[in-house]
Amino acid sequence: MFPAAFDYHAPASLGEALALLKERGDDAKVMAGGQSLIPLLKLRLAQPALVVDIGRLPALASVTRHDGSVRIGALVRHVDVERSPELASLCPLMVEASHWIADPLVRNRGTVVGSVCHADPAGDWGAVILALGAEIVARSESRERVIQAEGFFQGPFSTELKADEVVTELRIPLPTGHAGGAYLKLERKVGDFATVAVAVQLALDGRKVAKVGIGLTAVGATSIKATAAERALVGQEPTAEVIAEAAGLAAAAAEPRDDMRGSVAYKRDMVRVFVQRGLRTALGRAEGVRS
Repeated sequence: MFPAAFDYHAPASLGEALALLKERGDDAKVMAGGQSLIPLLKLRLAQPALVVDIGRLPALASVTRHDGSVRIGALVRHVDVERSPELASLCPLMVEASHWIADPLVRNRGTVVGSVCHADPAGDWGAVILALGAEIVARSESRERVIQAEGFFQGPFSTELKADEVVTELRIPLPTGHAGGAYLKLERKVGDFATVAVAVQLALDGRKVAKVGIGLTAVGATSIKATAAERALVGQEPTAEVIAEAAGLAAAAAEPRDDMRGSVAYKRDMVRVFVQRGLRTALGRAEGVRS
């Protein structure tokens, strides 16, 4: 199917892009890599009057380290994360998750920030940025604001972003001390959307869990932060019993639906299993750093 007619503009600066969005508001749609928007246009699920293509703004294509965080620009592609030695060292959870993104064609064109802003409940990055406690930096002509990942996703394909805003970067707090993470994804075939996916990031203080983030994908209307499970772990020695309790709380937080990928009971139990495995893997990696 062909898209409905739309105007196309590729601004030469971020200021020009923001001015267009201020002028056109809800009539405009921002495109970075296009791997989410173009299919929506072709299926006519999205029919914007104007597409603002920010793909020619090289200032948004960098990965930088600043003030204890790594900053992922709006035009950093999945493959850039996948192949980044710096991120493999600083934030290996992101690199591990990047291998699960669709297929090489999508990874070569699609962007991390574009995927986050698309807010697909089955998208891989949602769980990852929730586990990492990321911040989303949004710019409009009049202001810049920082949105916590936990409050960013409002519903299926819906976010906290305003019509006149562009996300310029993600800020990922750098893991410190003895830390480890893991991303686990159940899919029917290579490159498919997740049936269930879980991201875990934890840090140890001695033998106890000092900090932990758990994100769930494809088991709710949005990516879900398993807050009760996190609280059950912090300050505790991660024994088998504590991990099992946390996994059960994460499963209880999931809100899956019956579909062709599985029943509610099956998906909820896979959350429990994957959170257990993810915590054990992350714990082993954290202990490996310590040794």
